[in-house]
This record gives sequence, C-alpha cells and structure tokens, in this order.
Amino acid sequence: MLEAMAKMEVKSSLLDNMIGVGDMVLLEPLNEETFIDNLKKRFDHNEIYTYIGSVVISVNPYRSLPIYSPEKVEDYRNRNFYELSPHIFALSDEAYRSLRDQDKDQCILITGESGAGKTEASKLVMSYVAAVCGKGAEVNQVKEQLLQSNPVLEAFGNAKTVRNDNSSRFGKYMDIEFDFKGDPLGGVISNYLLEKSRVVKQPRGERNFHVFYQLLSGASEELLYKLKLERDFSRYNYLSLDSAKVNGVDDAANFRTVRNAMQIVGFLDHEAEAVLEVVAAVLKLGNIEFKPESRVNGLDESKIKDKNELKEICELTSIDQVVLERAFSFRTVEAKQEKVSTTLNVAQAYYARDALAKNLYSRLFSWLVNRINESIKAQTKVRKKVMGVLDIYGFEIFEDNSFEQFIINYCNEKLQQIFIELTLKEEQEEYIREDIEWTHIDYFNNAIICDLIENNTNGILAMLDEECLRPGTVTDETFLEKLNQICATHQHFESRMSKCSRFLNDTTLPHSCFRIQHYAGKVLYQVEGFVDKNNDLLYRDLSQAMWKAGHTLIKSLFPEGNPTKVNLKRPPTAGSQFKASVATLMKNLQTKNPNYIRCIKPNDKKAAHIFNESLVCHQIRYLGLLENVRVRRAGYAFRQAYEPCLERYKMLCKQTWPHWKGPARSGVEVLFNELEIPTEEYSFGRSKIFIRNPRTLFQLEDLRKQRLEDLATLIQKIYRGWKCRTHFLLMKRSQVVIAAWYRRYAQQKRYQQIKSSALVIQSYIRGWKARKILRELKHQKRCKEAATTIAAFWHGTQVRREYRKFFRANAGKKIYEFTLQRIVQKYLLEMKNKMPSLSPIDKNWPSRPYLFLDTTHKELKRIFHLWRCKKYRDQFTDQQKLIYEEKLEASELFKDKKALYPSSVGQPFQGAYLEINKNPKYKKLKDAIEEKIIIAEVVNKINRANGKSTSRIFLLTNNNVLLADQKSGQIKSEVPLVDVTKVSMSSQNDGFFAVHLKEGSEAASKGDFLFSSDHLIEMATKLYRTTLSQTKQKLNIEISDEFLVQFRQDKVCVKFIQGNQKNGSVPTCKRKNNRLLEVAVP
Repeated sequence: MLEAMAKMEVKSSLLDNMIGVGDMVLLEPLNEETFIDNLKKRFDHNEIYTYIGSVVISVNPYRSLPIYSPEKVEDYRNRNFYELSPHIFALSDEAYRSLRDQDKDQCILITGESGAGKTEASKLVMSYVAAVCGKGAEVNQVKEQLLQSNPVLEAFGNAKTVRNDNSSRFGKYMDIEFDFKGDPLGGVISNYLLEKSRVVKQPRGERNFHVFYQLLSGASEELLYKLKLERDFSRYNYLSLDSAKVNGVDDAANFRTVRNAMQIVGFLDHEAEAVLEVVAAVLKLGNIEFKPESRVNGLDESKIKDKNELKEICELTSIDQVVLERAFSFRTVEAKQEKVSTTLNVAQAYYARDALAKNLYSRLFSWLVNRINESIKAQTKVRKKVMGVLDIYGFEIFEDNSFEQFIINYCNEKLQQIFIELTLKEEQEEYIREDIEWTHIDYFNNAIICDLIENNTNGILAMLDEECLRPGTVTDETFLEKLNQICATHQHFESRMSKCSRFLNDTTLPHSCFRIQHYAGKVLYQVEGFVDKNNDLLYRDLSQAMWKAGHTLIKSLFPEGNPTKVNLKRPPTAGSQFKASVATLMKNLQTKNPNYIRCIKPNDKKAAHIFNESLVCHQIRYLGLLENVRVRRAGYAFRQAYEPCLERYKMLCKQTWPHWKGPARSGVEVLFNELEIPTEEYSFGRSKIFIRNPRTLFQLEDLRKQRLEDLATLIQKIYRGWKCRTHFLLMKRSQVVIAAWYRRYAQQKRYQQIKSSALVIQSYIRGWKARKILRELKHQKRCKEAATTIAAFWHGTQVRREYRKFFRANAGKKIYEFTLQRIVQKYLLEMKNKMPSLSPIDKNWPSRPYLFLDTTHKELKRIFHLWRCKKYRDQFTDQQKLIYEEKLEASELFKDKKALYPSSVGQPFQGAYLEINKNPKYKKLKDAIEEKIIIAEVVNKINRANGKSTSRIFLLTNNNVLLADQKSGQIKSEVPLVDVTKVSMSSQNDGFFAVHLKEGSEAASKGDFLFSSDHLIEMATKLYRTTLSQTKQKLNIEISDEFLVQFRQDKVCVKFIQGNQKNGSVPTCKRKNNRLLEVAVP
C-alpha cells in the first residue's frame, strides 16, 4: 500500500483547493447572481482568472501580482489546460502547442471594455510565447522586435481616458508567424479605426495620444529647439490641460523607452526624426487661428491671425508658406474639365485645419504600422504557422454615443457572431469526434443585428454611404429620416419618428437619436456628426499642398495630392472602409482555431481590491458570458480524458485501487458502476468521459475528499508505526555506538593519566640527577678557581719579591700611564657606540667626557667628517661628480655676492635646454657645429641702440661662444673663448650679464655683448670652467651694480637700480642717453 501511494503521480488539478468554482460550466445554480458572486469570491482571493470551458475570464486587479514569474511560465509549460488552476498562461500554452504539434493556425481574441486589461493580456500572451519558444541569436532578435513593437504602437495609438490611463484607441490584430519547429519568424500587424478625432478634441478628464506628452516631457532642449517646440503643455491648443499629468506615469522615461524600441524594431535615425517632425507639425497646427475678413463681393473669407506658427510649420515640413496659406483659405472643386475655387469662411477654415491634423496623424500611424511590418515580417519563404492575437475595442455604451461607438459596437457584434458560431462548431466537432449524440442547442443568433447594420441594400452603413453620396443638401437629420423610413419595422431598431415605435412619448429617446438593441443591450446613438465623420473629407487643396512638401515622409502620406494623378472619383467613406476591414478580419479568423480571453473591469476608480457588482454585471451582460456558459452546458457540462479521470478517482473503488491493469476506459466503467451513478448522467466517448450535470462531478469530488481523508488516516497510522520502529532501532543502534565510544573514551582517559604520571616521575628523577651533576661541577669549578687564585697570589708574591726594588723607583709614573691608558681605552670604546650617522649634513657629535681630551675630541670629529664625506663622494657617478663640481664652483663664485644665486642652488644644471640633436628645426644648426655643445639656451640680446631685446640662441662649445637666430637657426656671431676677457653682472636678483671681448680682436668689432637669461648662474659657471679648461686662465667675473660696456667706439655705463615697473617682476632695460643704459630691477 505504501509503495503504491509513493508511486502515485501527484498533480495539481483545476478541482483541487478551489476558491469558488474555477470553471463557470460547473457553477450550480447558474444565474447572474451566482456568476457574479463566484467572480467576486475569486477576485477577493487574488484569483483573477476563471474558465468558461476553454474561454478565460480575466478580471483586472489594478495592481501587480506575483503570478507571471519565470517559475510560473515553467509550471504551465506543456501542461494540460485543466491540469492547473485557471491562468492566461494555460490558454497561451494550449494555443502554442496546438500550433506547434498539431499544425493548426491559432487566433487569440481578447475583448472587453476600456480599462479591462486587454492590452496587458495581449502582452502576457506574447511574453509567454516568447519565453517557451526556441532560443538563439536570430530567434531572440525576432522575439525582441515583436515585443518592442508594443511600446511604439502604444505611444502613438493609446491615450488616457476616464476609464483607463493607457487605453488603446485603435484595434490591433497581430499575426505571429512560426516555422515548423515553433520558433518565431516574424509577424504582421493590422490596425483598425484609429480614433483620430482625439487629435483635435478630447473629452473632459482625458488626454490626447501619449506621444505628444512624451515628446514635450522627454525630448532634449536641442531636439525641442530643432522641432520648434516648447516644453509647456499650455502652449498647444490640441492638448487638454486638466489631465496633462497622470499619476504614476513618467512621460519622459516613456519617451526614452519609445526611442529605444524604435531603434530595436529597425527605424533608422532619419526615419525616427521625420516621425517626430510630423508629430510636432500636428501639434503646431492646433495653434493656427483664423479671423473673418469681408471681400468686395460681399463674401466672407478667413485669414490667419498670426502667421508665425504657419511659418514654423512650413519650415518643419518644407512646404511653401504661400501654398499652405492658400489651402487654408480657398477650396477648389473639380468636375470633369471645370475648376471652381471658393473661399472658406472661419468655420470652414477651422474644419479644414482639424481635418488636416486628423488625416496627417492617422496616415502617420498607418505608416508606422507598415514600417513596423517591414521590420518584423518573416524573411524566409518557407511554409509558416500563424498565431493571431486580436486586441480590439470592447462594446461601448456611453452617455453620448456617436459614429465611433456605432462602428465599434458593429465590430463587437461580428465578433460575438463568430464567437457563437466557432464555439458551437467546436462543441459539435468534439461530440462527433467522441461519437456522442449531438443535440440541437437554442441560442440567440445576432446575425439579424449584423444584417441591420451591414446589409448592402437596407443596412444602416449602406444608407449612410448613400446619403453621403447623394447630391443636394445632406444633413444628419435627412439621414435619420431615411432610417425611419426603411428600418421602421425592424424589431431591433427604434427611433422617436419610426412609425411603429412604442417610444413616441419616451423622453429618453430624443428626436435626433436612434436606438439599436444589440446582443449586449440597447444603445442610444446621437445622429449628430454621422455624415461628417463618415465622409472624413479632406479638401483636395490641402492634399496637394502636403504632396508639394519637401518633407519625404509627409509627401508619401498624401499620394492623391499628385496633380498628374488627380482622381475625381470620391474616396471611400470611413464606414465602408471599416466594414471591409472587419469582413477581412472575420474571414481571417474563420480560418484559425479560436481562443478567447474576456477581460472585465472591476471598478471605475482604477483601484485595487474594489469589486463593483453592478459594473461587472453590466459587462457580463454585454460580453454574453452567461449565454456562453449555457451554450457550453447545453450538452455535457464536464468532459475529461479517461487516464486523468481514472487517476483522480481510482481510490473510490477497490477494483481500481491502487492500480488498474487494463485499459483506462474499462477502469472508468468499473468505477462508475461501483459508485452506482445513473447512466443518464454520463456518456462514454472515444477518449473522454462526458458528465452531464455538475452535481455529479461535485458528488465525485466529495467522495474523493472523504476517501482521501480515510487514506490520510491510514497513511498516518502506518507512518507512525514505521516511525516508532525506526526510532526504536535507531535508539538501539545509538546505545551500542555510545557504549563503544564511552569504553574507548574511558580507556583513553586512563591511559592518558598513567602516561602523565610516568612523565611527572621521569621529570622529577631527571631533575634530581641534573641537580646532583650540577653540584659536582660547581664543586670542581670552585676547587679549580681556588687553586688558580692561590697560584696567582703565589706568583705575585714571587714577582714582587724579585722586582720590589725596581717598582718602588717608578711607581707614580707607571700608575699614571696605566690610568691614562685605561681612560683613553674607555673613551674610544664609548665613542665607538656613540658615532653619528654617515650623512655629511649630520652635525651631531658626542660630548667630550674629559677636559684633557679636548684636542683629541676635535681632531676625531674632523677626521670622521672627512671620512664620511669621502664615503659619500665615492657613491657619485662621473656625471654627478661633474654636476657637484659645477655647483661648488658656482658657490665659490656667487655665494653672498649675487642675490640670484640662492634660487639656483636647487635647480640642476642641464646645459642643453633646446635639445638641438632631437629637434629637426635645428638640423642645419647642428650640422654647422662639429664640437660638443656645452650650453644651448635661448637668451635675450640687448640692443645697443635702444635697450630692447632680441631672442638669440646662445651656444657654448669647448672653444667658442656662438649666437644664432632662434627662428632660422643661422649663426650670427662666433667668438673664440680666448677673446673673452671678462663677464660682468649686478649683485641684484636679475639675469643681465655682459660678455667683454679682447680689444682689437675680430669678434670685438661691434663691441661687447649684453644678455639677459633665466639661467645666468649656470651659464656664467660653465663659461668660467670652460675658459679655464681651454686657456688655463681664470675668467674675470665682475659683480657690480655699475659697469662699463664697449659698444663699437663708445663706452656705455650699465646701471642697475631698484624700481617698480609695469611688467611686474620682470627687469626692464632702457637707454637713457648715449652713455647710460639703465636696468630697473624689482
């Protein structure tokens, strides 16, 4: 028994731990009240999904729930639809597996009113399919593009309404294409009826499309300037201000998300920029205002008040301003060979402006869808499997219902029609497949309502088109009159003026309205605006103006504006276009296996944990959910394959428990016979058992629950016995192990005690022996020392006796010399331990211990300093020695004589500051000099005439001093060192110095040189050392604040003075007269 229980496959089922009823088909009793109570009970326990057979009901929780994690995806992957609790992932997995394994094209129809969560449901379906299908770089790219198409379409097609902060204002159908392995290849998106009237006007408490607010909030200042926009919403007439900001919505972040999504989907940069330019143009169109102006012939015409907005629009779209301005003021009507141009009054001009804005945005949205389709379409031409996801408007009943609500509800009528047909068809096919007798099911067929709307002769849409095309005066009232004439006898049509109307005195039915009894309830439509909205007229002048735009995208949106392709035929109406689109959609859905998700909004406050029963009741009615349950329950309420049925209920029969050896169907037959269930309550199909009444299923569940309790008791009893026996055997084994370990421990402890005692005894014995030996050794040592002492005293006595006569004569001198020797020895030993560091700059030296050692102490200090200086010098390289010799030479020449010297001490003497060997600029100069260059520096040569300076390159070689031009590198002067007699400079903090030349020499023809340099000390030192080395004569260095310089035939006095000058800390030189050159030093 235990082995059988262990081998049972434990599976969670739809029927396990149910909160309420997981499948509405099993609801007893079935009525509107119990239906709502069951939904509310599950909603209160965070169970937002409920089944109606294979249909999923989704209640919007208005908060995040932890039921969409990757773990949940794995839970529902490749599982039977009814195997786990209701979830949207179960339906997605069923559809995907049917497509992949059975090669059946699928479609998932998501319906519900605005705010019910349709868009989120479609995202969840797509994310689940993306998670469970194949992996790989190419496949992942396709999945990412399919998923990223949503943010783009939501930005341009969704808006905040009073019911939903992210309401889809268009219908979307996406075909996702898969290969034979089930990997996505691409997709195709179709859009239906964008609510373009929202572009120019929004109801109170609602917003325009998201993209307008995202652009103004998230675009950079540079982009806004380029688009000629301002961030302030109040600047634009097309944006409502009462709800411009939405709580919890970050428009700026969403704008970045949209730009990123466009890039992932495949939009090029110039395409994204063109799209934003069109959006900006639509925004700015709303700011164009008109004023009336009377003409001479008495006709009224309109003029634009402020042409600045028009100018900016024309700059954005590259349209000629004159052409667009005329298109807003005139209308040209063409008939065969004639053209008639009429002026537009203010009202017509505003109509034309709004029509252009609506058409421009609507066509841009269609272009976006087509552009996305180009990016996500399948690249291969292999046979494809298709899964369609339809996210379309739910049934709408507002206080004021107009043309938009009429065609939306028409679409829902067609979806309800196909839903009933496909559901009955699926039910009938399953009965035939399982060889169960099919009984006719009575249900409301809404084909009569669809015919009332779409009939090509007497349908409302046909009459609306006929009225729009009729010559003469056409108004909404004439359209209503025609409806009253033709549809008066129709049982689902009512109006105040219809002949057989029962509502002639009903004040809820005004004259300008008509009422249609849809499958979801009666809806009152305001006839005002039907004709204009159906016409959807855009003046040809505006189309032609748009076609003339230099903006490539805008020009492509208005092909009818091409003058060479003028089509005088009236364009199709909005109603006829939508009717054709719906027909195409229905035809597409007929070819696929349908899967349904019915979305319900629990409250109008968009708040969590609130369940408004009256609102939910209203949605249940117009979604036809009770009708759906009744259709499903008309035959058999529950059906299940034989294997899971036997696996679930086999414990109720002794013959099938714990294992049934034969076929599963035979086991179910034995089981039902044993339980004595009436035969009329069930039927056996080929692979499933069909149960007619939910009560029978609940009876089986009650019996199973009781039997499981009995089995649990039996399992507990057996388990407790096994646990006690196991515990006893474990205790017994533990006792044996503990005893063995204790005995081991006791023996180890006793051994350790004996061992430690032996060690103590051994240590005491060894100590006693060691002390005995120590005593003997000490005794021997004392005896030896005593003998030595006696011998020493004896030898001393003998020596004293022998030398007593000599010792007495020189005793004082001997004692003095011995004492002095000991003192000097002690002094030197102490000095050894007190020596200072080897650093030459360390001036520490031990103090003198005795006065008579003063001379010795100083001499030792001098010798030690010379020795450590030598040690320090021995560490120098030849290059370092040369540098220090130069520094030492500079110290002897300039220390305490020149004020500039202290600042030069810390600066290394580099010599070659210009790096002539490396700089290609001085290649010519380098080639002209064959000797080694000792100094290469830029100096300022003082002009003899005016005291101004000129930059020259000062070069010192082993034999010459050279001056070269700084720019060209050409040598200007060359002076042999033997002709240099003296160098003069001041004692102040300046860089001026004079080089005196030997009188009568060739170099002295122009006189002495007066220079200024930042490296005066280094240059004077190197010149001094080089001259000494070459001529063996010391160069005379004169330091004086006044000295004479020979300029040609004149001697000029150079005088250095203290003074403040305009150049800050830079010395200046000025010629005072023919005999005086004055240098002002700060």
